[in-house]
Amino acid sequence: MSFLNAAINKVGDEFLREQLQDRVDIVEHKIKFMDKVPVAVLNTGNLQNTILNHVLEIAGGFTEGDLKKARVIIYQEQNTSMLALMGVVPALLEREWPAVEYNRLYLMDELKGNQDDPEFLVTLLEDVAEILYPGYFVFGNEGQRWMSFGV
Repeated sequence: MSFLNAAINKVGDEFLREQLQDRVDIVEHKIKFMDKVPVAVLNTGNLQNTILNHVLEIAGGFTEGDLKKARVIIYQEQNTSMLALMGVVPALLEREWPAVEYNRLYLMDELKGNQDDPEFLVTLLEDVAEILYPGYFVFGNEGQRWMSFGV
């Protein structure tokens, strides 16, 4: 059982608990049939940011430390908005990174939720799944909590 399922099982409201579990089940079911995606989550120092690691794994990705092997790069830094990241990220990119070449760069807004809150975690899972598998998931948070960043 994942940390996410454990968090959901602690929800007292049975209807909410079932709704959250259904949302997780949809993501988990769809990614069973897809290849895992090598992802680098970086901060504005181009260093690995581990804040999404657990959610990333459930969403069908795995952390890739070599930026020349990462197919997706997500920039996320606490206390930094997507707007602020837009001004910083272009100078951090290298053309030879596959994620840059294939336009698979994403900016994620600061995480304004409690890492122990099941509702926040499920929504974060949906956001990451939508980033990793565009076209397969559409949860409607693009532009609000994360965005595709083209160069």
